[in-house]
Amino acid sequence: MDSGSKQKTIEIMDSTLRDGEQTNGVSFLPHEKLMIAKALLEYVGVDRIEVASARVSDGEKNAVSMICRYASSQNILDRVEVLGFVDGTKSVDWIKDCGCRVINLLAKGSVRHCTLQLHKTPEEHIEDIKKVIAYAHSQNFIVNLYLEDWSSGMMDCRDYVFRMMDALKDEGIARFLLPDTLGILNPFNTKEYLEAMVTRYPGVKFDFHAHNDYGMAVGDSYAAVIAGATGLHVTVNGLGERCGNAPLSSVQVMLHDQLGVSTRVDESALVDVSHLVEGYSGICIAPNTPVIGENVFTQVAGVHADGDKKAHLYSNALVPERFGRHREFALGKNSGKANIIQNLKELGLVLTPEQTKAVTRRITELGDKKELVTQDDLPYIVSDVLKHNAPENKVKLVSYMVSTAYGLKPIASLKVKINGKDYEAAHAGDGQYDAFVKAMRQIYKDKLDRTFPFLDNYQVSIPPGGHTDALVQTVISWHYGNRFWRTKGLDADQTESAIKATLKMLNLFENEEQKAAEEKESPAE
Repeated sequence: MDSGSKQKTIEIMDSTLRDGEQTNGVSFLPHEKLMIAKALLEYVGVDRIEVASARVSDGEKNAVSMICRYASSQNILDRVEVLGFVDGTKSVDWIKDCGCRVINLLAKGSVRHCTLQLHKTPEEHIEDIKKVIAYAHSQNFIVNLYLEDWSSGMMDCRDYVFRMMDALKDEGIARFLLPDTLGILNPFNTKEYLEAMVTRYPGVKFDFHAHNDYGMAVGDSYAAVIAGATGLHVTVNGLGERCGNAPLSSVQVMLHDQLGVSTRVDESALVDVSHLVEGYSGICIAPNTPVIGENVFTQVAGVHADGDKKAHLYSNALVPERFGRHREFALGKNSGKANIIQNLKELGLVLTPEQTKAVTRRITELGDKKELVTQDDLPYIVSDVLKHNAPENKVKLVSYMVSTAYGLKPIASLKVKINGKDYEAAHAGDGQYDAFVKAMRQIYKDKLDRTFPFLDNYQVSIPPGGHTDALVQTVISWHYGNRFWRTKGLDADQTESAIKATLKMLNLFENEEQKAAEEKESPAE
């Protein structure tokens, strides 16, 4: 890439709400679509969003109307786009009724699609497209044009693609959108095909739309920018049909770090929008997903932690703080002393070399059993190994009972001792553990006049290996203000394992609250 192109700005169009919703099993409710749209436009800062396909359903029309009302109120309506079809006036009228004014018109970019799906000649198809474009312009629309199956078109019959472009390039189309519909491209032919388009049609804006069937969506997007594409299409978490589309987070860091081009995207918002879409879609993010995965800023090998501590030897440009995250050092059989020391340091625990060795041995033993060890487990492991400085259990479960019956919500009744005082509560919930947590929240709210920490994530698994298949491991993430905990419970009963994780969190919480109160009072002494 030449030096002049380093100042280039690439437009990012996010299609999570349209193409991403074609992921098997994913269907966003109208209010969910609105929340995702607001996050993408306001906080992430993508240039444009594609929110739906025209004429799908009444629910889809309601969702598009909600998004357009919001966008209009913010004077950003031209950043909202809807896929439309070559169907006379029908798609344009549907989109107009929703309050939208940008149509992404879907035309055929390969001769096979034109002749075998539409059963029309290229000339007939071009004439139909021109009629829709003219009508859309008469309704004051901005028109972008998809050349569906463009990648196959360039492979099989490039003359057809050029015939389409020659006929439509002067029809007032804002952008030509070039999709690799079947995900068949690689970076080499992506670059070749885009360069052919850019060279033959200078001054035309081309967006590239990648699919990930061969795992090359990000690489193909890279090649498209080198070849002269002015925009890229992405989805949050790489959602999309079959293997999905190019992931927003990976494309963003590729553009910034590998190509030195700029976008409007705020990288610090990528993780939050990823979790938002994960929650609404029900499609979990793999822990090793670049940028947004749970494990991507976790060093496991002890030698890596040692190198980072000494001179950041195992760090690259993808520093976690850039995305509102922080680096962690995993605890397990591969941790090594450096990882242990780093975690102890973050907790404010100082041990002698001999004590550190003993704690390291214990964590290695747990790792050999395939148990998950978190930083929040460390104080308990230290107290167990060294038999001193044990964290005081300020929260103790005296007794509890959970009941469930057909057709009725589960009920939890519990008695708990907090800082030496007994409290009782009962509450119904959507499940046994939910009822337990609601009873605890009630105690904190009504009896203690305090806020109970918020639950962020809840994961249940069966620890693999050995004879542990009878046990359930529950890992729960919590936050309170700017404090975060991740605690684990292990038991044969799922509810009991979750309760154990909850009590561990509450003891960490209460000890930190006491420490904060003591520090607040100390200046006055």
